[in-house]
Amino acid sequence: MKIRRDIRHILVVAIALPTLLAKSEFSLAQEPKYTNTFRFEQCRGFSSTGRNPFFVLEPGFQQVLAGKDEGVDVRLTITVLHQTKKINGVTTRIVEEVETKNGKLFEIARNYFAICNRDNSVVYFGEDVSFYNNGVVVSNQGSWLAGIKNARPGIIMPGTVLLGARYFQEIAPGVALDRAEIVSINEVVYTPARIFQNSFKTEETTPLDPSVKEFKWYAPGIGLIRDGVLKLVQSSPIKSEDNED
Repeated sequence: MKIRRDIRHILVVAIALPTLLAKSEFSLAQEPKYTNTFRFEQCRGFSSTGRNPFFVLEPGFQQVLAGKDEGVDVRLTITVLHQTKKINGVTTRIVEEVETKNGKLFEIARNYFAICNRDNSVVYFGEDVSFYNNGVVVSNQGSWLAGIKNARPGIIMPGTVLLGARYFQEIAPGVALDRAEIVSINEVVYTPARIFQNSFKTEETTPLDPSVKEFKWYAPGIGLIRDGVLKLVQSSPIKSEDNED
């Protein structure tokens, strides 16, 4: 669910990590335009299953997005698993992302989400990331968990979509500080799956790399339908086995 980066960029970030750790603390403190405090203690609990208007967190739900990025065929499969994971005292739902490039495995990410019972926002509690090259894991950069090394939960999807809203999705100093701004709430999006009305668009950036800017589109009742050049080609439920850890 994060800003997508190539392996070379990940390795450069890893080498520069000590400097980024210091800079990221400063950057976060200097970002008053983006909400980074959410009062999750007022949620009256969290749900590991459910949905809000633009995000489905129901086990078995799956989305497939595909497209060409600089001549490379990219395919992203997002699956809401039947598995859960307890993080910082909260039972979260695992959402797995598998990305391939020209048919070869590039990344597997296991994201941890739960729905705030107060306002139906989907809260992001962390992710475990593995980047691959020729079938071998070459980096886990970007992995983080709330409650570890000063990391805190962020918002991946607000319960109410408001034009101009700015919020941090990830709050892991020096590791992951992705943030989003809702820049349009009346988009018509054409995808191979179908045409979507009343969609909204976000601009994603990170103070860890000010040069990075990406756009995503979300449709009511389904969620992510476009991620940069990747567009929805399939959305369907699948079967999986229950498992908690």
